[in-house]
Amino acid sequence: MDLGITGRVALVLSAGGGLGSAIAVALAREGATVFGCGSNAERLKHTAQRVKEAGGTMTPVLADLTQVDALGDLVTSVKQQAGPISILVNMTGGPPPGATAGVEVGTWQRHFESMVLPVFRLTDLVLPDMREQRWGRVITSTSSGVVAPIPNLGISNALRSTLVGWSKSLSAEVGRDGITANVVLPGRIATGRIVSLDNARAEREGRLVEDVAAESVGKIPVGRYGDPAEYGDVVAFLASERASYITGSVTRVDGGMIPSI
Repeated sequence: MDLGITGRVALVLSAGGGLGSAIAVALAREGATVFGCGSNAERLKHTAQRVKEAGGTMTPVLADLTQVDALGDLVTSVKQQAGPISILVNMTGGPPPGATAGVEVGTWQRHFESMVLPVFRLTDLVLPDMREQRWGRVITSTSSGVVAPIPNLGISNALRSTLVGWSKSLSAEVGRDGITANVVLPGRIATGRIVSLDNARAEREGRLVEDVAAESVGKIPVGRYGDPAEYGDVVAFLASERASYITGSVTRVDGGMIPSI
């Protein structure tokens, strides 16, 4: 199936991470011109090599997304190099585990500024060109915790849910401009983030990490953690011409793990 995104300029946030790297590879394999954004140069270099091995190219973009005032320069730089951004994949790092109650105001503010505000700002910066082209894709990766809150991930559950409400509202505003806005939820995908969460839970409960992981796998109907490439492929489809009638949606890539309908 031709996804119809050859030559489309894509900006992928957190491209040095497990999910972001897989998304960059999937988009580049389909012919998109990918710019991978992140704060770790070595990880971006590794992703660029993976993209090359898959037959595509990715330009690494080293950036601190918390510096919101500098995001305009980032978008301008991409546009000068390759043209206007048609596909924006929003993904920001997760906060540490912890309860919801008793979180200091400064902690809420710090994580809002790193997890949520850059997504709002970057999207606003790319929308004018998308509207002019009459074509655009805004895809935001969040967490299964926005559907079924995850115990001991209070900050993540709360702030990522903000992105779902924002994306749904945005989809209604930009749909007639040929722009879609969708959210993708990873279940337990085999990335460094999941390893760190399993380790944290094992330490908190005084258990072996192998037992914690086995218990988690036991709750997943397909009986395993997901492969990041499986997640990347779903994002690539939502970015495609073929997905032009999908907007305002929340797509789960979770192996059936989330218990609700």
